[in-house]
Amino acid sequence: MTSETGLPENWTIRFSNSKNLPYYFNATTTESRWEPPAGADTEKLKAHMVAKFPAMNIVPSVGGGQPGKIRCAHLLVKHRDSRRPSSWKEANITRTNEDAMGIILGFEARIREGNTSLADLAIAESDCSSARKRGDLGFFGRGEMQKEFEDAAFALAPGEMSHAVETASGIHLIERYDTSRYQANYS
Repeated sequence: MTSETGLPENWTIRFSNSKNLPYYFNATTTESRWEPPAGADTEKLKAHMVAKFPAMNIVPSVGGGQPGKIRCAHLLVKHRDSRRPSSWKEANITRTNEDAMGIILGFEARIREGNTSLADLAIAESDCSSARKRGDLGFFGRGEMQKEFEDAAFALAPGEMSHAVETASGIHLIERYDTSRYQANYS
């Protein structure tokens, strides 16, 4: 039996102050986890998470970026062959790589047509916990991300979005932020 949150009995949603993200907690067993527990109603849970934890505004670090680092957001669609086929929305992801690619291409089309933004889609659709931050990954440099992701991100011009990028984690759309506007507004 699931609650209005979509979680099984004894499970609640708590908020991690250190990671600034929601997580799942079982009050009876004291187990905590980032992925939903078995038996969760994932559609109900997804709707609850979007309503309860609306996306935070992307607020850059004061002073903008650091030399050699860029800032990106991404939208991740995992599949059953991903290195960790679970997410904050689904405890067990069973879609195929081909299905994941179809989903990401649909998201890309919607963004490029101007119907939505990567940040707005990431809130509800990304299989990464960065969804709560509108997909924002913060600043990173070379050697800090998976090679395919890093190569694609560093190849983007500020303000540009990638096409589908496959990594061991799944399939991504990556948007590189124009951090020069942050420096003008926040320094």
